Amino acid sequence: MSTLAKVMSKFRLAVIQLQVSSVKADNLSRARRLVKEAAGQGSKVVLLPECFNSPYGTNFFSRYAEKIPGESSQVLSEAAKENKVYLVGGSIPEEDGGKLYNTCTVFGPDGEMILKHRKIHLFDIDVPGKIRFQESETLSPGNSLSLFDTPFCKVGVGICYDMRFAELAQLYSRKGCRLLVYPGAFNMTTGPAHWELLQRGRALDNQVYVATASPARDEAASYVAWGHSTVVNPWGEVISKAGPEEAVIYADIDLQYLADIRQQIPITSQRRDDLYAVTSVQEVD
Repeated sequence: MSTLAKVMSKFRLAVIQLQVSSVKADNLSRARRLVKEAAGQGSKVVLLPECFNSPYGTNFFSRYAEKIPGESSQVLSEAAKENKVYLVGGSIPEEDGGKLYNTCTVFGPDGEMILKHRKIHLFDIDVPGKIRFQESETLSPGNSLSLFDTPFCKVGVGICYDMRFAELAQLYSRKGCRLLVYPGAFNMTTGPAHWELLQRGRALDNQVYVATASPARDEAASYVAWGHSTVVNPWGEVISKAGPEEAVIYADIDLQYLADIRQQIPITSQRRDDLYAVTSVQEVD
């Protein structure tokens, strides 16, 4: 392997578990400061949590919603450019054409927006006696798969509930993604039960790295996030994990290690494509 290839086969990922308040300006300035901190630790890709600029809840989405480009995306663009990182901007409530979306924007090191992913699967659940939440009361779903290129690898993007759908991760893996990122905000019911389990499953099934970014836990919020932002490797091991409080966690992504795992357990070449298939109904670059 050439020296350049060795250098490009490893990069540092930072996951920011942000303490989100009801004051948008504070959320944006805090995010900007922590992106700078992450870049100072050598991170090349930085991930923010779902709904990082506002409280999470159907009664907040319309109040905090913005156009894209807008105030929050401008801050993200500047933070990416100032720190020369690929910045996965968690998600924000987006208003477009009279509809609201839960939207993730991604910016390159030049500050240009390279991706906009609208949450495909809306979080509509009802666990009797525990939690009922219906994103579809206010939000509309996105209708496209979303992946982007970095000098290191392709990255697939989902938001929170998107992680429960194994087909999405499989399609991203088939398209060449080596890292899947899911800004998310699991709660105190689904978090302890499924948060880590889903991440390890997606990583193991597809032999990829999986990273999740949650807001930090706020016990006084109307929706209490589980926290525990995590990075999982292609062997299904948790290699970095936050607690419930605000934190920046790091993981050194090793694409040669990923290639070794795929060589040792070659499920990609062993798939029975003559018996089954997971296909996308739209073309994804």
